Amino acid sequence: MTLPAPAAPSTSWWRRLSTSMKAKLISIAVVIALVAVAIIVVVVNRPEPVALPEGAGAAPTLSENAHYLDEVGEDAPTVVEFLDFECEACGAFYPYMEQIREQYDGQINYVVRYFPLQGHFNSMNAAIAVEAAAQQDQFEGMYRMMFETQAEWGEGQTSEAERFRGYAETLGLDMTAYDQAVADPATRERVEEDFNSGRALKVSGTPTFFLDGKQLDLTSPEDLPNALDAALNQ
Repeated sequence: MTLPAPAAPSTSWWRRLSTSMKAKLISIAVVIALVAVAIIVVVVNRPEPVALPEGAGAAPTLSENAHYLDEVGEDAPTVVEFLDFECEACGAFYPYMEQIREQYDGQINYVVRYFPLQGHFNSMNAAIAVEAAAQQDQFEGMYRMMFETQAEWGEGQTSEAERFRGYAETLGLDMTAYDQAVADPATRERVEEDFNSGRALKVSGTPTFFLDGKQLDLTSPEDLPNALDAALNQ
């Protein structure tokens, strides 16, 4: 399904707006259209649930070493996103989630967890690079780099580890420490910890969102803000 590109309104109030405001409104409309398409892709193409590891049981959506992009306290609503940095739908959600973070700044916790899908050649490489950056307090910097450049490396069939190493250099990381972290099996194990938690939570595709421990069924761009508003008003 293809959604038409948003057209600029022609009413008189639109003509009275400043150029910067027009650009902002159009960009918001584009993001909403992209998210709508991403939701359709997730719903239509969601893979069958993967088999759980033997002995796996229920898992919490949070872990002690969870990566918070926004943290305001345990009493605030908490959004947890399981994502794959090579997933196109996750890439389409990225600017939408940035707007959600801005809209609810200071009101919600936002946590990102790794869920690299086997069908994406560089998804594990990307997650390991982000986790290596996280060890130098640059989780968000590398997270942004991955999504803002996804179109340049996604869907490839050769390793992009060197490209990701270049991102680490751009962020000014200690490259000796970064290389050691990438090579350390514990870094991959940290990624797999999130992945296995997702499997135990019956995550079967990306992005998958939870709000205060409950999985959200997002079918329109309004579903997440509506759920957040309801949580904040409780």
